[in-house]
Amino acid sequence: MLNTAILMGRLTADPELRHTPSDVAVTSFTLAVDRSYVKLRLLTARLIFIDIVAWRSTAEFCLPYFS
Repeated sequence: MLNTAILMGRLTADPELRHTPSDVAVTSFTLAVDRSYVKLRLLTARLIFIDIVAWRSTAEFCLPYFS
């Protein structure tokens, strides 16, 4: 079984595509995600920054859609 996480948010900057010395594609970007929850009957919101790194074909797939 494979674990899946679906994140929805905003990019903080354009993704960066680079290659390792062995020519493996790597794309990195940061995603800003709003998280809201109720604490003591008050609606509280928090902004969370998630660093994401994609490798190989996923890295090349992400770049045209996120740029």
